[in-house]
Amino acid sequence: MDVITLLAAVASMILLHEFGHFVACRIFDIDVEEFGIGFPPKARRLFTWKGTEFTINWLIFGGFVRPKGEGDPSIEGGLAAAPPAQRFAVYFAGPLMNLLIAVVLYAASFSQTGMPAFDKVVVQSVAPNSPAAQAGIQPGDRLVRIDDQPVTDMTSVHTLVAPHVGETVEVTVEREGSEHTFTVLARSNPPTGEGAMGIVMTNPIQPISTWRALPYGATAVVNQTYMLLTLPVQISRGLVAPEDARLVGYKGMYDMYKAVQEAESTPQAQPGINTLSFFAMISASLGILNLLPIPAVDGGRILFLLPELIFRRRIPPRVETAVNSISFILLLLLLLYINLQDFINPATFNFR
Repeated sequence: MDVITLLAAVASMILLHEFGHFVACRIFDIDVEEFGIGFPPKARRLFTWKGTEFTINWLIFGGFVRPKGEGDPSIEGGLAAAPPAQRFAVYFAGPLMNLLIAVVLYAASFSQTGMPAFDKVVVQSVAPNSPAAQAGIQPGDRLVRIDDQPVTDMTSVHTLVAPHVGETVEVTVEREGSEHTFTVLARSNPPTGEGAMGIVMTNPIQPISTWRALPYGATAVVNQTYMLLTLPVQISRGLVAPEDARLVGYKGMYDMYKAVQEAESTPQAQPGINTLSFFAMISASLGILNLLPIPAVDGGRILFLLPELIFRRRIPPRVETAVNSISFILLLLLLLYINLQDFINPATFNFR
């Protein structure tokens, strides 16, 4: 069942990637000859809509879009005959769809866990015998004011206390719906790790809807993009071990999914959150990797567009086709090697 779920999810991501290309083609009136669910050989034609044949194919995994005139600029209404900006939009639309799906999935996971309220500060713990403990401040108290100045975030606490080191400050907290004010000494030389008052602060978790969590989902995708693109630098600097940054194939992805499901089965886990984050990571990775400037993927096609976009000089289609064909074969060999490594030297995953 896990295999079917994983295959269905990844296939859906690939199909939606192709749907992004299809929508972009329709927006710019570029004819699409076929939108295929799965890969040939063709099983049957489902229907035809606005000149596009929708088919289902025997290899039910993902899908494809076949624009008219993809490699021949002489064919009117075809992809190759479209202006370079429109071709850029078509190539970019597929990875963009994967990135947008990742944003929504991350947002959905955040809506399950809640998000920190950064404008509220709560006492997480109080050091024994510290000024805060002696004054009566307790874990769970929300800091409201310090010397009648509002506490707006964690930084404001440090800003308000720092000028009064060695003196006492009036700390107002909210506890069980009512406010209490305590006189606390701001120590000038506190024990290591305790701070001037002896409290550890945190932000309370507040419920959030998927809609309101979308900006946080976008931030998660941006962070994942940065981590992936800077991975070679992190490996060269010794910040990440090469074995922790290896690519995995279908078996490796399945092993990762199994580890996620094991983490979901623990008593402290919230059902579905790890799974949502896992599929968000996969979708974002598909989008990012497809945008890399590698011939035979969308990023490589965008790379061939740059001379035309910048210098108005088009690379001959036959050259682009030849490079993409050779690169596609090399890419298949690389994928074969990666998938073989999943069996010869399997990676280990732990999400607990």
